[in-house]
Amino acid sequence: MAIRRMDNVLIVVEDLDAVIAFFVELGMELEGKGPLEWRGAERVVGLEDVQQDVAMLRVPGGGGRVELAKFHRPKAITPEPKDAPANTLGIRRIMFAVDDIEDVIARLRTHGAELVGELERFEDIYLLCYLRGPEGIVVGLAQELG
Repeated sequence: MAIRRMDNVLIVVEDLDAVIAFFVELGMELEGKGPLEWRGAERVVGLEDVQQDVAMLRVPGGGGRVELAKFHRPKAITPEPKDAPANTLGIRRIMFAVDDIEDVIARLRTHGAELVGELERFEDIYLLCYLRGPEGIVVGLAQELG
């Protein structure tokens, strides 16, 4: 038996609209947004009395999704340190392939994004960088060269 696909990555956020705007500026498409009213979600995630809003964004043409959740109840827990460095245990970033990395960086800066390190060339294969966006979310960008 094999994995058929990866459906999505969940990111818990405080400002749902700001994070949606960030990912839309990156080039993702908003599939939907609204309250999650399915009580089975409480049993799936192991929390009680859950009230949350969710948004689903997709990479154009398929191939990946990002799910955003804003918990009203119970309140979200802030990890420490808030802007954890790249060597912190756990999921640190989501990587996206882009056509024009410098254009994407400039557009995401209008949403408060900042380079984590530097834009670097990996041989003659890729231009790479990490950007920290709203709420400390880190996205990696890769532009294939040649």
